[in-house]
Formats: sequence, C-alpha cells, structure tokens
Amino acid sequence: MCGIVGYVGARPAIAVVNEGLRRLEYRGYDSAGVALIDGDVVITEKRAGKLANLEEAVTARGGLTGPTTGIGHTRWATHGQPNDRNAHPHVSVDGRTAVIHNGIIENFVQLRGELEAEGIEFSSDTDTECVAHLLSAELRRTDDLAEAMRVVCRRLQGAFTLLAVDAAHPDVVVGARRNSPLVAGIGDGEYFLASDVAAFISHTRSAVELGQDQVVTIDASGLTITDFDGDPAEGKPFDVDWDASAAEKDGYEYFMLKEIEEQPRAVADTLRGRFTVGGEITLDEVRMSDQDFRDVDKVFIVACGTSYHAGMVAKYAIEHWVRLPCEVELASEFRYRDPVLDRSTLVIVISQSGETMDTLMALRHAKNQKARILAITNTVGSTIPRESDAVLYTRAGIEVAVASTKAFLTQLVACYLVGLHLASVRGIKYADEVAAVLTELATVPDMIQKVLGEMEPVRLLARHMENADRALFIGRHVGFPIALEGALKLKELAYMHAEGFAAGELKHGPISLIDDGTPVVVVVPSPRGRSLLHDKVVSNIQEVKARGATVIAIAEEGDVVVPPHVDHTVFLPRVSTLLAPLLTAVPMQVFACELAAAKGHDIDQPRNLAKSVTVE
Repeated sequence: MCGIVGYVGARPAIAVVNEGLRRLEYRGYDSAGVALIDGDVVITEKRAGKLANLEEAVTARGGLTGPTTGIGHTRWATHGQPNDRNAHPHVSVDGRTAVIHNGIIENFVQLRGELEAEGIEFSSDTDTECVAHLLSAELRRTDDLAEAMRVVCRRLQGAFTLLAVDAAHPDVVVGARRNSPLVAGIGDGEYFLASDVAAFISHTRSAVELGQDQVVTIDASGLTITDFDGDPAEGKPFDVDWDASAAEKDGYEYFMLKEIEEQPRAVADTLRGRFTVGGEITLDEVRMSDQDFRDVDKVFIVACGTSYHAGMVAKYAIEHWVRLPCEVELASEFRYRDPVLDRSTLVIVISQSGETMDTLMALRHAKNQKARILAITNTVGSTIPRESDAVLYTRAGIEVAVASTKAFLTQLVACYLVGLHLASVRGIKYADEVAAVLTELATVPDMIQKVLGEMEPVRLLARHMENADRALFIGRHVGFPIALEGALKLKELAYMHAEGFAAGELKHGPISLIDDGTPVVVVVPSPRGRSLLHDKVVSNIQEVKARGATVIAIAEEGDVVVPPHVDHTVFLPRVSTLLAPLLTAVPMQVFACELAAAKGHDIDQPRNLAKSVTVE
C-alpha cells in the first residue's frame, strides 16, 4: 500500500529518493518521510499530508544534498493516524537505525509489549517502530545490518517490505520482503530498492524482483541477496520495457485524464501478438498443457474492486463460449468460505499490480487445494504471476491514478482472450469462430477512440450535476457489472453515494431510493443482439422515470426507441454484446472524472484510497 525507495550511489540521495516518492505517491499520500546517512548520523525528516509538505521541510533545512545514501516513504495509513508522529521513517531509541515499511506486522502487539517491558518508550502508534527497536537491539550483538534484518524478520508475522539504514553502516541499505513487493534497480555504480520500478525508471531499466522471504543488501560493491536464514538466494532479473515519460502527465491536468485517453493504445497493446492468422491464442507464460485446459470442469474468477467487475463480465463470456460453469468471487471472501476445488478447477486471478494481498492469499489457498491458476496482471515480475501456472499480461503500461481506467479495459480484453483460448483448446469453438471474435476485437481500439472524441456532452452533463449527492446505475447481462463499475467510479472520485443494480432487481427494493431528480444511469443492451433484454430495460427506464428520476442512457447508435423515454442519451458504436463493456465503461469513466473535478476533489489521489492494496 505504501511507497518505499532506497538508494546507494554518488548522487545526492535526497534528489533520487524524492523523485522516486513522487512517482510512487499513488501508493499512499497520508504522509511522507526520508532518512539519510550523513557521516555517522541518521538525519530524518517527515511530514503528514502530501509529498509537497516534506519537500518544503527539506528545503527549509538547506536541501540536505550532501548524503548519498538514503531511504524514503510515502504512506497509506494502516496502524496509527496519518500525522507527523506516525509518518515513516521510524528511528530506534539510540538514534542509529531508521526503518520504513509497507504492509502489516500482525504480531506487533506482542512485540511492542516485550519491548516496553524492557523499558523502551515508543514515539508512534505504528507497528513499524517495533522493527527499528528490534534491529537496534540486534545490531548491538552482530554489527551486521543484513544479519540483524534476517534475525528480526524471522520473528515477524504478516506481510511486509522493510528498508533500513544504520549510522554505523553509512553506505548500506538493507531490504526484506514477505508477501509484499520489493524490486531492486541496478545502475552504473548505483543501486536502488523500491516497491515499484517506477521509482527508479529514469535512472535504469535493469531490475531484479526479490522473491518471497528474501533479504537484499545494496552498497557500493553491488547487490547481495539471501533468504531469511542467510543462505544465498537469487532474485528474478528483468528489463523494464517502458520509459519514464509513461509516468508523466504529458500536458494533461490529471493522470486519470491521460490514462483514459491512452485506452485505445492500451487495448491494442494487449491484443498485439496474441493470436495467429488461424485464430490460435498465445499466453505470456504457460506451465499448463493443452490437456490440462481440457481437463478443466469448472472455473472460478477471483479478484477485488474493479478487477472483480472485469471478472463478472468474463463470466458471461466464458460460460457462453466455453460452456463451463464459472463463478466470480471476491478475493477477500474466497478462502474463508471453503470453496470446493480440485485438480480440474481453473482459478483465474485478476490483479493489476500482481501484489493484491487478498487475491494472493486466495491464489495460495487454491494451489493448496491442487487447483490450476491462471493470472491476469499488468506487472511483470510481481508475486501473483510468479506463483501461477499460466499468465496473461495486460500490457497497459503504468497507471498512476488510483481509480482504474485503462487497466480495467485491458483486463476485460485479457479475460476475453482467456475465454477464447479455453474454447479453442477444448474444441468448443472452431478456428474460424475464434478468428471472427478476434477480428472484431481488433476493431475495438478505433471504436474507443471514436467514443473518446465524442465525450464533450458527457463532460457538460457531469458539470451540470455538480450538486448531486447520489446516483444509481442499472443494467442487464454484461451491462450489470458495468453499472457496478460506474457506481464504483463515482464513489472513488466524487465521494457520492452511488449504487449499481441489476435492472430486474429494481422492483425488489432499490426503486424506493428514487425520487424527483435522482440521477439514474442506464446501460442499454443492443436492440439487435439482445432485443428481449432491450425491451425489458426500456420498461425499467419507464419505471424509474415515472418516479421522477433524471435518466441518462448509454445506448447503441441507431437505437431510436430509448431517447424519447430518457433525459440524456450517450450513443456508442455498434459492437457484439459480449464486447460492449469495452465501450460502455468509457463514458462512465469520463463522467465520474469530470463530476469529481467539478466538486473540487483530487482526481488522481482520492481520499482514503491507494493504488495497490498489499494488506488484507
């Protein structure tokens, strides 16, 4: 959840660390802080609020440009309120050791009790401070920062990435990870540690992904990795295939606006090279045979938030194309309900970051039950794809804004590809049938571009609704999960009470929420592909309109039935029913972004949210 950066080299560490924190601020922005080694002294500075507050404090201290070793942190609070006191880094009582942390230390209450019994007074409410005091105590015995980290990590329970510096080791940064991301960057005479390669991409493209339960040391001589027991270990080297400009706004006021506009290219990139002329699908990493796919008799899709909505759309496609039962589960609930899994079960896990903790824990539960795992993610080298049997990378590029846009569309595309792959391998669809769907998919980027070029009326409508405090979204078939996604976007960005419903459920309770002026966004199915559903949705529109709702319809071009019954119509190009979510999601993204801007909210960093949820 938090962003962490470490640096050893010849540059001023504060410049490298601050740049890295700016690129990682999407991971948390409750507070920020740095620790620098200046000779044999640890210098810290930290401030609640956005990174700008920290930068002002550093400037007031003269810039702190001398030290060339340092660590930095941007926080999304889990333990302790987001204030100066609880901001990272945390320093040991003797002042020699500073620690930053991403994750949760689940046994911190026990550890804190032991330390307080020894007379140590805590200066924060965080779980992280325990680690600083434990490291300091261990360093009095070993004077080896890496060994001290290994000893301490063996005592910790939970999910954590830790970085530490120590005054007695002025050119060393030590990191450790368990169930939380950590990547190293290898430059020319300089080394980096971070929770995301975005932190150091302007300095090097050469990276190493740390494995589970590993400790890494960076110093002037290089990079050393061991496991928690001290045995030599190796990370996973990889080269970053995007550049620093991908994390810049390129003239847009918000990253989210830029990322919405990038969706045609992102979808095209997800499709590129995935299939042959004959319609054969290619996954990125496959440790499953075709026979393994043929043996599947049930599919689970497991995800959180926006990824869960992508999975809900995928259920319709997989059951229609593959004729296999498919269930969609919230990752946070999956393992606790004891699902029935076996070797013939395929579990598809969807996570943009590849580190979502609930999804990772669900994956591991499924593996323990001998199920096969196929991962859909955007992050090469992350934990979830490494622990899966097959992987499809979405290739969306970096997405900085907390509210997902292009990651969602590319997850949808990836889900369609998985469904088509299953249908092809299992012989349910002939090659020409698969090729026909893929051919239509290839036209979607241009359709999205057309939609984006016609969004000004949606922006005007959003600004007109600036004072709205609630909204409902309804849909049927694949329109239902898109209604859920549209409502989620308003919750995330506009801080509005927004709910998504299956349109057929209105009469079973939700219609009581509607009174004069209530905005209701309706995802209307195609009158060609789903004429029966179309008629039913028109009836639903009439029901809410009769109760005074202001109705906004998202409908297919050429639909002449809907406009007379609604207040506003957004027309989209014609596309097959199962692929329609790739278009219907776009105006909802634009609407939510514009409405939040009209209300004066922070678009890229909405309150209380962070980009990657790496704790349960």
